[in-house]
Amino acid sequence: MKLKDLAQHLGLSQTTVSRALNGYPEVNEETRRRVLDAARRHGYQPNANARRLATGRASAIGIVLPTDRNMLLDPHYMEFQAGLGETLLRDEIDIVLSPSRGGDETANYQRMAVGSRVDGVILSSPLIADERVRLLTELGLPFILHGRTESDIPHAWIDIDNEGAFRHATKHLLDLGHRRIGLINGESRFTFARDREIGFRSALAARGITPEEDFIAGGVMSDEVGYRIAERFLAERPRPTALLVSSMMMSLGAFRAIRAAGLELGRDVSMIAHDDVFPFLNPDVMVPTMSTTRSSIRAAGKRVGELLMEIVGGRAPETIHELWPVELVIRASTGPAPAD
Repeated sequence: MKLKDLAQHLGLSQTTVSRALNGYPEVNEETRRRVLDAARRHGYQPNANARRLATGRASAIGIVLPTDRNMLLDPHYMEFQAGLGETLLRDEIDIVLSPSRGGDETANYQRMAVGSRVDGVILSSPLIADERVRLLTELGLPFILHGRTESDIPHAWIDIDNEGAFRHATKHLLDLGHRRIGLINGESRFTFARDREIGFRSALAARGITPEEDFIAGGVMSDEVGYRIAERFLAERPRPTALLVSSMMMSLGAFRAIRAAGLELGRDVSMIAHDDVFPFLNPDVMVPTMSTTRSSIRAAGKRVGELLMEIVGGRAPETIHELWPVELVIRASTGPAPAD
């Protein structure tokens, strides 16, 4: 069914039907519902090219895919994309993945801006000082940052309270009597990892405790890296009695290292991991259950999509700053510090 056919069926003008389908405010709610119901019943699908011409939009958002980082195998990346897709599906917005190699994404964004291939861009995994903010602002390409960066340029961002989450988690371990606490973090070049370390250190400083630098390390958030770091920590004498870990994937490796050392999680070594709420990795069914700082990365993806479309629709980017609190969930992997 074409737009003309749908309009004739409803006894309305093509302009009215088009405006109802595209959410124009001058169409009253009763007419809008009638048009949408008829479109669903008759399987009407708007012509994508015609809609782009009418709105001046590409009906697509852009994401640069670093091929050298194996992002398609990263569960954090894929779960974020799933949440983003849930939002964009409602408005039939496509996601354009632009592959990049070598860490230089400048050419990708220039192509997106010059060719009007996308209406906006999502930036993930921001560096502490991320030049992409300046680049996209100069290109005039709408964008939102998932995370934060140090920039004096007004821009939109949404983030979780990484510093507060790890300060709270460290405080809980201190309350249990732990004094030698290891931090297994993400890569230090990323803002989230910097903020988590700040939270960790500030909680120790508040109790007059100097962190042991040998018990602070970071890397790619994978099972293997978690294992190697935890293995090294546990080989020290005296070893840490608790671990604070930046992802559930790293915690799996740390758990393996604890068992390989002949230790029991929750008794000999306590652990709190950050949980992005993966559907395939539930801390409630682990043995023992895993204490976590919890914030859904899928929910973040959904919200990022909503906010980017608001920016594309004319909302000022500098009015969008969302900092989400992080929940601390205590389970069986944390217990009192063992006697020395």
